[in-house]
Amino acid sequence: MEFDLEEKDLKNAYKLLSGLVTPRPIAWVTTLAENGSVNAAPFSFFNVFGSQPPIIAFAPGNREPGIPKDTARNLRRTREFVVNLANETLAEAMVACAASLPSGVSELEHLNLATAPSTSIRVPRIADAPVSLECTEWSTLEIGKNRLVIGLVKRIHVQDDILDSHNLHVNLENYRPIGRMHGPDGYTRTTDCFLIDRPD
Repeated sequence: MEFDLEEKDLKNAYKLLSGLVTPRPIAWVTTLAENGSVNAAPFSFFNVFGSQPPIIAFAPGNREPGIPKDTARNLRRTREFVVNLANETLAEAMVACAASLPSGVSELEHLNLATAPSTSIRVPRIADAPVSLECTEWSTLEIGKNRLVIGLVKRIHVQDDILDSHNLHVNLENYRPIGRMHGPDGYTRTTDCFLIDRPD
């Protein structure tokens, strides 16, 4: 099978790409609304893209044609955000944050999820998230109807039982992150990990 994403199959690009490019990590992004409330929304068009400097990128779409989602609007104003990473315990709450609420209404308050202060930015993180990345916007690229936010990671918060403090190895049994599969409801656990030796 072959698909022409320049012309005749472009209408199916989202379904094809989101279903085939898997698993994907999920950025559960918190931002500050103009009224001071904390907006939280999940994005699976997300990944880490470098370490010198440490950068991540995610792609918040539009609420409707030409109108950015709250995350993008808040970022445009403050240039700060936190990427919280969800585990199996928080999976349903993370997905619930995708619901359409009126602008300025906090998804976290709506779901009774607590926040914790960040260290280097004003935007709070999700208190129960196993990992949170404090970020500032480096740039936002607008390519057609896509919006790609590139962020510089300033601080990382990690629950104590996830990292070995000596070698910084991740304990997946304690972390249990989830990933995104096909849409709209496909997710995956990360419990079936295997090792392959890399060549010298």
